[in-house]
Amino acid sequence: MARIKGGENAKKKHNRVLKLARGYYGARSKQYRVAKQSVMRALAESYVGRKQRKRQFRQLWIARINAAARMNGLSYSKFMYGLKLAEIDINRKMLAEMAVKDAEGFASLAAIAKEKIA
Repeated sequence: MARIKGGENAKKKHNRVLKLARGYYGARSKQYRVAKQSVMRALAESYVGRKQRKRQFRQLWIARINAAARMNGLSYSKFMYGLKLAEIDINRKMLAEMAVKDAEGFASLAAIAKEKIA
């Protein structure tokens, strides 16, 4: 049986990595060994970044809700507790959107929350 040489597969693998490394500076985009390290690190960082993005957005929403709640005489935690008692299930993303774009609607929610706490 004839021996199969691995050159074609290696070339494919190298090209796949070098394509991902396109745009990197210097040897990182030209040499396979350096490019492979850079690409592995970049992929790992992008995985972590996707998780961090979720955290950062939640943090932003909470900050916006807190600011709007304080304008209506409540802290964030009391506002959320009042909504829970009133059995109003609106996620933080929508509450933050209301806080920015629909101040009257948010004020009515704050009033309901205040009423339920008292």
